[in-house]
Amino acid sequence: MAVAALVTWVLTALGGFYMLGVWISRGGPRTQESRLPAPVAFGHLLLAATGLVLWILYLAFGDDVLARIALGLLVLIALLGFAMLARWIPVYRSRATSTAPERAIPVAVVAGHGLLAVATLVLVVISVVPGS
Repeated sequence: MAVAALVTWVLTALGGFYMLGVWISRGGPRTQESRLPAPVAFGHLLLAATGLVLWILYLAFGDDVLARIALGLLVLIALLGFAMLARWIPVYRSRATSTAPERAIPVAVVAGHGLLAVATLVLVVISVVPGS
């Protein structure tokens, strides 16, 4: 399960990088129209990258402390992700009138990223929590 968690985490990260790239290319952190605060978006990225590195180190060395820290970070990552989703939904719904840069992010990518993130969290919990 731990390797499956790594695979889903990497796929989730790829979707996240795509969404971040779209947002930045449309002026996301530099425009007033964006509903996504730059510290939240970049904090989500930083925590996700840190957690992924810790998960890789856990797989390489088998240190359970690394796995537990990665799980804790994953919970924070998910909370920031839900915060961004809550701010993205109104932009998506008002697509015709919104000028926010995140409206260019395809709904399929957002949904795929979210589903992979949930799968990652479940697989990490199964891998880390005894008896799951």
